[in-house]
Amino acid sequence: MLRWLIGGGREPQGLAEKSSVQTIGEEQIQNPYTELLVLKGHQDIVRFLVQIDDCRFASAGDDGIIFLWNAQTGEKLYELHGHTHKITAIAPFSSSDITEEKMDLIITASADRTVIVWDCSSGRQVQKASCFHSTVKCLTVLQRLNVWLSGGSDLCVWNRKLDLLCKTSHLTDAGISALVELPKNCVAAAVGKELIIFRLSASNNGSEGWNVLEVKRLVDHQDNISSLVSVNDLTFVTGSHVGELIVWDALDWTKQASECNFWDSSVHPDVQPEIKLSQSPNEISVQHLTSDEECVFAAVGKGIYVYNLQMKRVIACQRTAHDSSVLHIEKLPNRQLISCSEDGSVRIWELREKQQLPAEPVPTGFFNMWGFGRANKQANQAAKKMQENTPMYFLELVGDLIGHSSAVQMFLYFGELGLATCSADHLIILWKDGERESSLRSLTLFKKLAQNGDLQLRL
Repeated sequence: MLRWLIGGGREPQGLAEKSSVQTIGEEQIQNPYTELLVLKGHQDIVRFLVQIDDCRFASAGDDGIIFLWNAQTGEKLYELHGHTHKITAIAPFSSSDITEEKMDLIITASADRTVIVWDCSSGRQVQKASCFHSTVKCLTVLQRLNVWLSGGSDLCVWNRKLDLLCKTSHLTDAGISALVELPKNCVAAAVGKELIIFRLSASNNGSEGWNVLEVKRLVDHQDNISSLVSVNDLTFVTGSHVGELIVWDALDWTKQASECNFWDSSVHPDVQPEIKLSQSPNEISVQHLTSDEECVFAAVGKGIYVYNLQMKRVIACQRTAHDSSVLHIEKLPNRQLISCSEDGSVRIWELREKQQLPAEPVPTGFFNMWGFGRANKQANQAAKKMQENTPMYFLELVGDLIGHSSAVQMFLYFGELGLATCSADHLIILWKDGERESSLRSLTLFKKLAQNGDLQLRL
């Protein structure tokens, strides 16, 4: 039974006409999120959530307002006004200057072509920059160097006082859509189909100045890069709008493994050309990537795929995880995943090992698991041999969180404090462990009763 603790929001539509392959009943034994708090304040789509510390987070979206929240109580801490258009990027930036008191900062970029640094403790505006020639689409903090980067039509390097340390020349009108930090003071920037590697170096004159130098361009993708994720100091992964996934060496930037789009006749000669026409971009686009040390978890169209980095293949998938495109996916500390979708749902999955039957066909590649094309005889034999030596897994749906009435953009996982989700319905929902919250309320009640009893005895 789901308990609504703070009402007044718009009623969830319940997504009545759901057509997904997997459904789950009301009895969701493995789903702890049986209570929710509805947080109001935004007047438009809420696109971003960013964690500040263990119990605080910020939200931002198309109304240009940033809210700071308490993840335990749902209390609105601050309402930050300063942008005149929608927020396009947000990042936390805790100061590490040992000569000053530690400050929890957040940086926000907007379509008004400004970037603002905010103090999360006071809600005040620390600095504002408005020298941009185009909208900043992404922000990345290099905590070790105590600088941050903004990506738009060029790449800029800043300190936390919003002093511009250096910048690249104009790249393209489309600009940088995503950034990821790499070892040796390098970053990878997605610029359309290209992946550009930049290196930062300190100035030789002893000042705080920096230089940024383009060192390599990787042109292996066939379409625009839609997602970037760093796995560790050795590996990072990119995904594109046409379903390509490439695993890169983070030190020398060489391609380590890849999965090609399934309609390419050079890869799957048996696939009919008409298949390409039947697939809309949203059905095959790599919308989001996340990882642990062992696997990459990819949100591809409506599905979720688990790609093992050592085996260089998909070990589990749920082709229709949601009724619409999956927008965000995260791996929890246990063997569970959480995904959210344009269909307004949030789902919990558990990765489980399965016993393969000898007669069961084994997918040989990333997109062969979608059921398109026929693997050749040699590939089948290799797959069967691999099957004998390696376990296969499956994703089982263990929880279905229905509370939003429109697309869920992303979420934050706060451990025992629960889950925060944001949506196009203008709402933020805090999903809570019902048993834990009930125990906390009981404990609070017992303490009050004990205090009252002690007071009566004293009287």
